[in-house]
Amino acid sequence: MRLKIGSIALLGLMLGQAPAAHADNGLSSGVYVDGHALALPAAPVVVAGRTLVPMRAVFEAQNASVEWSNASQTVSAAKDGITFTYKIGEQIAYRNGERLELSQPGQLIDSTVMVPLRFVSEALGSLVQWHAYSGEIAISTSDKLPTTVTYGVNLRSSPESGGGSPIPRLLAKDEKIQVLREIDARWLEVRTQDDRIGFISAKPRYTDYKSAALASLQGEALISFGKQYLGTPYEFGAESGRTATFDCSSFVQHVFREVLDIELPRVSYNQAKEGKEIGLNELRVGDLLFFKARGLDIGHVGIYAGDNQILHTFSKEKGVHLAEFDDKWKKRFVTARRIF
Repeated sequence: MRLKIGSIALLGLMLGQAPAAHADNGLSSGVYVDGHALALPAAPVVVAGRTLVPMRAVFEAQNASVEWSNASQTVSAAKDGITFTYKIGEQIAYRNGERLELSQPGQLIDSTVMVPLRFVSEALGSLVQWHAYSGEIAISTSDKLPTTVTYGVNLRSSPESGGGSPIPRLLAKDEKIQVLREIDARWLEVRTQDDRIGFISAKPRYTDYKSAALASLQGEALISFGKQYLGTPYEFGAESGRTATFDCSSFVQHVFREVLDIELPRVSYNQAKEGKEIGLNELRVGDLLFFKARGLDIGHVGIYAGDNQILHTFSKEKGVHLAEFDDKWKKRFVTARRIF
């Protein structure tokens, strides 16, 4: 029996699970190769509990060169010194001449050559991980580990904290990892040096990983969190950690601490010493803007919210609010700092 199914069902079945199958005419596979979603020219199918996918797509996604002999119905793939050959319909494949047994042979289905996803990926030397929380599959094709852990962090089985996500182990400071995918502002999917794939916190303190995409996600997360306090009253000298009232710097300190686990100094003058200075033409969401105020060289701070907006507080009438970064503010502008 063969069955076309949606991504969650097919991936569960692929690893011996048995979720209910649902019809799905889309071609999204639920498979990520080095963090990129694998697009398929034909829908995956399940045969005898094993998932088959279009041959060329799965090989080329893993940077393998592919040759197909229609006469002998044989596929040959080569990558990094590995040569893989397989005749469609047989239970035996060969990797560098070594016999490998397939639990489910590949097939020619609706004029498309279909091969078992997990088997051929591992035969090419890739690391494969099924994520129980989502039914997605991660495939890592490279064992290069360019990112360094800078503070001990838990490797989790799903991108969530708390007891609902098992912790296979702690990644120690100075361990090397590879970031496969930015799940959201809070979580990274990573490959570890002992060949595990899991999830760690994306907060800046834990690794030296940086990307424009992650910075954008985290900047938007800062603004989204800060907007929860719109209208919260202004109080000069508000106590650090207090959320019933804020002044400009206690608000910035609270937002950065809660969203990114970044501990900023309490007052704006000292906050302006953190991170690195940037020009106004370099601003991105989440950067800090500092201004003259109350006769001080630096007496006010706000968070750049994008679209020429500042999220800040200084007024008892408005409390926390969004304001235009207009000429009035630009005349008082002193510096901009990038914290993450």
